[in-house]
Amino acid sequence: MKSYRKELWFEVPVRRRLINITPTIEECLRESSIQEGLCLVNAMHISASVFINDDESGLHADFERWLEKLAPEHPHSQYAHNRGEDNADAHLKRTLMGREVVVAITAGALDLGPWEQIFYGEFDGLRRKRVLVKIIGD
Repeated sequence: MKSYRKELWFEVPVRRRLINITPTIEECLRESSIQEGLCLVNAMHISASVFINDDESGLHADFERWLEKLAPEHPHSQYAHNRGEDNADAHLKRTLMGREVVVAITAGALDLGPWEQIFYGEFDGLRRKRVLVKIIGD
């Protein structure tokens, strides 16, 4: 069995953004030369997420509204965590959207369903963060 590991770095210039990283993960898979196996993609920071969904702008706006309804950024004073920080909402948003995805690799390709894409969700931007890509298989 072969193993491949790569760190992807992001520095998002705004507080929140969803970034389609599917093409980058496909490039990692090509670099790995693995044909059959599993691909793990996970956010290595507790205020960012990796998840799978549709790349559709209306849905992304719905995510933003839904997340703000469940874990509003303001007022910062509503969160016990925000003593000296202002990112408690980002921690909660990450919990809702998830830490990682695992995708099967079949015949050298990500085995995604129709419309499925892999996203990096940034909920507390303005600093460098990383995503781990780990691919194992033959």
